[in-house]
Amino acid sequence: MKKLVLLIPLFFITMCGEAPVTPPAQACSPPLDGSDFTCPPHDFVLKEKPTLPREEMRGDIDVWNPHHLIQMEQMFIRNARRTQIEQNMTLPSDAINNALDDFWEVQDGSNGSTEQEKLL
Repeated sequence: MKKLVLLIPLFFITMCGEAPVTPPAQACSPPLDGSDFTCPPHDFVLKEKPTLPREEMRGDIDVWNPHHLIQMEQMFIRNARRTQIEQNMTLPSDAINNALDDFWEVQDGSNGSTEQEKLL
């Protein structure tokens, strides 16, 4: 019972103590009152395509063991597939921009000439 009595004040001290305060996040949205605002700079800009990690052979390799040869062959095939995926992949920013363009084209109509304008 004495241990419980000693733990209760310790619990309240730790729960009611000051918590560390984190600075507010700087969001890039206009305030409701219409005053001026500035957006924080972007921290991350992707300039080149990301690469996938490659597999390597590690440890002792016995080329006369068929199991080792099969594992090596499968590793080379997986690395070739990763290279093919890297060559064919699109950047996430390009995919998002294309999706937004398609959405707004469906929403507001195409910016190109209509069929009637082509006939004139």
